[in-house]
Amino acid sequence: MNTKPMLQVRDLHFRYDPEQPTYAVNGVSMEVHRGEFVAVLGANGCGKSTLAKHLNAILLPETGTVLVEGMDTREEDHLYDIRQKVGMVFQNPDNQIVATIVEEDVAFALENLGVPTPEIRTRIDEAMKMAGIYDKKDKAPYKLSGGQKQRVAIAGVIAMRPDCLVLDEATAMLDPRGRAQVMQTIRTLRAAGISIVSITHYMEEAAQADRVLVMNQGKIVMEGTPEEVFSQTERLKSYHLDVPQAAELRDQLVAAGLPMPENVITPEACAEALFQLLQGSPA
Repeated sequence: MNTKPMLQVRDLHFRYDPEQPTYAVNGVSMEVHRGEFVAVLGANGCGKSTLAKHLNAILLPETGTVLVEGMDTREEDHLYDIRQKVGMVFQNPDNQIVATIVEEDVAFALENLGVPTPEIRTRIDEAMKMAGIYDKKDKAPYKLSGGQKQRVAIAGVIAMRPDCLVLDEATAMLDPRGRAQVMQTIRTLRAAGISIVSITHYMEEAAQADRVLVMNQGKIVMEGTPEEVFSQTERLKSYHLDVPQAAELRDQLVAAGLPMPENVITPEACAEALFQLLQGSPA
């Protein structure tokens, strides 16, 4: 992993209303490295979506600094390059889909940028395959499921070849199957070296990340690997957050007197620990 951060947030403060004393983001510092998958958690109103919108200069800091590959988001000369480096996918895919055929939608931004036609063809095919939507390229988006529409939206962004994809609660409106489809796309993109920042309410999604940040009242209050964060069940609940179901089961088994390792946060790890327990050997 490249040692130089792709994204750097330094002491970021932001208020929607400068007349009000409350900051939506209050002194946040964080980094994201190339190819890293970072999940950001927090209750409604904690500032996580506001933070996300700073990562590609939709919002600009009141004080503090946001750097995208060394470029300051407040410098207008860098805005085009920053938007190329960091792509955003929002909660409702219907708000991002503009064309009547899937592949035309994926090509839309590239055509507006004047990318040569042969390169557009290459890029949209590559993006649709990476997003797992290539077999739907001739379909009308309105005929697709929510998860498929969201993957079309993701394909439209990754056709721009960003180095980082920011998902602002991109699975919030999807059913479990749709969320699983988008998570598979995230894994594919991460394997290709694209950084992922996912703002999410779903603990099972965060459990698959490399690093988890927890926000509360505009601040980052917890940070670590999923195992480190989700082993602190009571602390998470104090921030009005759940834990993955596997971690909840782990806690209940420990309370019942069964020895379970703290790093159990996924169904697979839980099944393995229970298997070892039934075998009579420690996990």
